[in-house]
Amino acid sequence: MSNSSNDKFKNAKRNISEKIKQKLPWIPEDIQDTDSIPKGDMPGDKFKISSQHIQKAQIIFPKLLELLIPTLKKNPYQRSVIAICGGSGVGKSEIASLISYYLNCMGLYSYILSGDNYPHRIPKYNDAERHRIFRKSGVEGLISHGQYIEERHAILKEIQESGNDSNPDYVKSYPWLSVYQSAGRSGLKNYLGSTNEIDFKELTGIISQFKNGESRILLKRMGREETELWYDHVDFSDKNIMIIEWTHGNSQNLQGVDIPILLNSTPQETLKHRRSRNRDSATDSPFIKMVLGIEQEMLIWQAPKAKLILSKSGEILAYKDFVKLMIQDRYRKGIWIATRKCR
Repeated sequence: MSNSSNDKFKNAKRNISEKIKQKLPWIPEDIQDTDSIPKGDMPGDKFKISSQHIQKAQIIFPKLLELLIPTLKKNPYQRSVIAICGGSGVGKSEIASLISYYLNCMGLYSYILSGDNYPHRIPKYNDAERHRIFRKSGVEGLISHGQYIEERHAILKEIQESGNDSNPDYVKSYPWLSVYQSAGRSGLKNYLGSTNEIDFKELTGIISQFKNGESRILLKRMGREETELWYDHVDFSDKNIMIIEWTHGNSQNLQGVDIPILLNSTPQETLKHRRSRNRDSATDSPFIKMVLGIEQEMLIWQAPKAKLILSKSGEILAYKDFVKLMIQDRYRKGIWIATRKCR
């Protein structure tokens, strides 16, 4: 690179960091109409931004700006990737939209990418695959423990058809079902958030293209039906920030994220939020509750990688405080989940 090119490159990096510094201390822009701010790219996704979401975004944003300056300086194209992660229904979409709005107001233009566009299967087929894995693993568990006998087949089939084979209440009547549920849960845990469920390779490739200066990137769109799968070319020529809003945004399988932000909640809080958004026709089913519980465990294990952790009450947590909060919550419910050593 020539001396003049070197100087131009350094000036560009200086200009973008100066742009941020000139806006400090940050004063939030008033939002007159929450419906007009940027939204993610998940087809058909609907949500409503509340005052609580705004409050949380305003707590996160000043800390985020501090983290953005070095990552933007490091990238030759002054680009950075943020991931807003957390349990289903914790408010990722709403807070990602608000952060995008605040960045845009500063002249740092952003794009919100929904990771929910990147499973290998459309939602109804992925739901079916989750059930298949749970039930196959459950039956294999019964067999391996010597609990699978002929007369239980008809009972199990009836329980499965009613959608209660993951319901812990049924163990009282059928003690052998605990073996089935435990093995099924283990099989499901190995599938959820894995490369078998999600195309991390494709999404990692998109992040790489963005950070390497591509001006137009082909992005996937996935609806809920077989015919609702397509790709759009998206213009990134004026974008400095990619915001990925996704439960699995802090996964070890996803490469290239600079600033993972974890929004913490309990499975019970997540379930309440999903009900309000009608995310599933069977939101209250034992199976969905199991999925949310497994997701929560995954998020706990991934938490050490997060650059920021925000509690449900809107407090920035150090990782050690997050661990304490999670252990307290587990003990209150009579459940203990091992967590990593505090960093």
